[in-house]
Amino acid sequence: MTTVRDRIREALEQGPLTSLQISQDVGIHQGEVAEHLRHLARSLAHRGQALEVEPAQCLSCGFTFEERGRFRRPSRCPQCRSERLQPPRFWVRAR
Repeated sequence: MTTVRDRIREALEQGPLTSLQISQDVGIHQGEVAEHLRHLARSLAHRGQALEVEPAQCLSCGFTFEERGRFRRPSRCPQCRSERLQPPRFWVRAR
């Protein structure tokens, strides 16, 4: 029997996914995904892998959330205050 984090890791090895896609693939609530990703990032380092993040981006002005350390989707753009945001995408890569 595999754990939730093992199933998330397997899904992310297939290619980039948003937290919504991860929650649907694995069968957990979207709010739980960020916590699992935080732990998964630490455990992947021991396996010689890394959790990569394509940052969220504002669809109105193009601002990219490069320095964001959290795995949750931001609520609005700090430049234009738009809520039209492309969510961050995550994947696993070998180091």
